[in-house]
Amino acid sequence: VQLVESGGDSVRTGGSLRLSCVASGFTYERYSMAWFRQAPGKRPELVAGINSAGTSTTYRDAVKGRFRISRDNDKSMLYLEMNNLKPEDTAMYYCARAETPNYFGPGQAWNDARGQGTQVTVS
Repeated sequence: VQLVESGGDSVRTGGSLRLSCVASGFTYERYSMAWFRQAPGKRPELVAGINSAGTSTTYRDAVKGRFRISRDNDKSMLYLEMNNLKPEDTAMYYCARAETPNYFGPGQAWNDARGQGTQVTVS
């Protein structure tokens, strides 16, 4: 599993960013995907998830209505569109693959593989 994130930047409160993740080393279209984030001194948290077909999504409450996760299975790409950014969104953002193929739901497990991450700083 190889994941490479990009798109992070430093922005002002209320700004927007679009994160990208290119995946390789597995059959991308079979797996649910997700974005996680980790702020300094805090535990990683799931930001958003999407099923393999891109037809079902989930978001943590703090980002609902502001963030949108999407995917392009032809390009093995995952995206996170972030709008109305707040200082509390500041973190390193990582994409992740589901542990097992063709599942998206309760008890979802995520593979431990991570890329280098992309830093989002909101001030």
